[in-house]
Amino acid sequence: MFSDPYQPSANPAGEYAAEPNLTAARRAELIAVIEQAPRELEQAVAGLSDDQLDAIYRNWSIRQIVQHIADSHAHSYIRCKWTLTEEQPLIKAYDENKWSDLPDARAGDVAAPLAMLAGVHRCWVQLLRAMTPADFARSFNHPETGKAVVLSDALSYYAWHGRHHTAQIAWLRERHGW
Repeated sequence: MFSDPYQPSANPAGEYAAEPNLTAARRAELIAVIEQAPRELEQAVAGLSDDQLDAIYRNWSIRQIVQHIADSHAHSYIRCKWTLTEEQPLIKAYDENKWSDLPDARAGDVAAPLAMLAGVHRCWVQLLRAMTPADFARSFNHPETGKAVVLSDALSYYAWHGRHHTAQIAWLRERHGW
């Protein structure tokens, strides 16, 4: 299949692959990925001008991608806490496209969502490292899919999610020679 080097792929970091039955060692690796994600994102946007932050990757600007990661990971942290304190809670879904269209995402300073992400991840990593295997086996219900999501699966997904969007920014930087 021909790939156009000027058109971004949907997943420059690769497709998400679920990882059922995580070992304790693999959970520790994924938690380390989540711990590093804010630094990696900050490095990915370091030195970019306002015009560069407004460069579009598929449907969102770099600025919107940064805000999206912060919003999404804050939701995941809260979902994790709900799951640890309630029996299979029904979580609140949100429309990520509408959130990314709000003024803070479209035109705000990326320092704010970067700081938010760093704070959320510090809290989240403390919680993740304190969780037991039984905690990771707990689940929440997602209203859009109607499926139960196990916390170990959410851990795997969000470790990928941060890399996924950071790779989109890296692709734009490489493509434009920034």
